[in-house]
Amino acid sequence: MSGSDRKVTAGLVDFHCHLDLYPDHPGAVQEAENAGVFTLAVTTTPRAWPRNHELAQRTRYVRAALGLHPQLVEERFGGFNLWDRYLPETRYVGEVGLDAGPRFYKSFDLQKQVFQHVLQRCAEAGGKIITVHSVRSAKIVLDHIESYLPPLRGKVVLHWFTGTKSEAARALELGCYFSINAAMLENPRHVTVVSTIPINRLLTETDGPFTKTGSRSSKPADVEVVVEKLARLHNVAPVMIAATVRDNLRTLLEHRE
Repeated sequence: MSGSDRKVTAGLVDFHCHLDLYPDHPGAVQEAENAGVFTLAVTTTPRAWPRNHELAQRTRYVRAALGLHPQLVEERFGGFNLWDRYLPETRYVGEVGLDAGPRFYKSFDLQKQVFQHVLQRCAEAGGKIITVHSVRSAKIVLDHIESYLPPLRGKVVLHWFTGTKSEAARALELGCYFSINAAMLENPRHVTVVSTIPINRLLTETDGPFTKTGSRSSKPADVEVVVEKLARLHNVAPVMIAATVRDNLRTLLEHRE
């Protein structure tokens, strides 16, 4: 990446990216660092935490999150105790949450049990920032947040939110933030919901490598595309969206009990 490219992306935020799922994990971390993009490297299983944490500690811009993905709960439930053990090592938690899609509904009761435990442990610890998956389960995710994570004990960022306008309004009342990616802004139904979210509750994400920019997997610097799309949606300059997202992240990070 040239110096001019870095100036374009420096200060942007990718609050949900699976850096450890790229073919070259250390290279993906270094590329995010070189781009100057604040990147939250989420994990899907606690076994991935130590390596992600190790690589992130060497950087200025990359942070690792401790996850137990709802789609993996059934096969990785044995990692539950490991998740508990690593929690004191990080402020960031994710990817966690619920998935009621057809492929994973058979484990939904177990998912709810795990998500409740995650929220309760985070509430006990205080100060955690949690990036949450909520496929076909927004209402139940919000029920869990309301029941098990008091507003002053942690903050939730709803990743790739696909709920309704009323569910988004409820999430806002609960103090949630939303991380938005380019794929969401290509779906008219999702755009309608995103347009109702105040920009002071927005963050940007790629969810790479599960999204594409052109023909390749998205990488953290591609949040520039999200910034541009959000700017068009709100009829403001991209620099204003980028600055607001940075301010939103700063507000999250300043949230301490």
